[in-house]
Amino acid sequence: MSEFNNRISAQREILSIVNSIDWHEELLGLSSGSLGRWTQSNQIDINSMLFCLIRKTADKLFFLANKSQEQITEDYKSLSAEVTELTRALKAELDLYAFNNS
Repeated sequence: MSEFNNRISAQREILSIVNSIDWHEELLGLSSGSLGRWTQSNQIDINSMLFCLIRKTADKLFFLANKSQEQITEDYKSLSAEVTELTRALKAELDLYAFNNS
């Protein structure tokens, strides 16, 4: 159960970090549909580092969700650590984005 809670917490943290900026429309989820709507509404370039970090983190979390039925392996632990690092990189990128767009 803690793996599920950790994934949910990670997703909430990512959404909180992204939504710390005053966007035209907040990011409501990490699904493809949510990301597509958010990028269009806020005119975010899908080739930008910001979008790439969000997409990559969302993909890793999706993979972890699918792996949650299996025993915790070194791969799972490695992916969890990668999500943590991507979250840090995303925060730094958003700080830079906010600075450049203020």
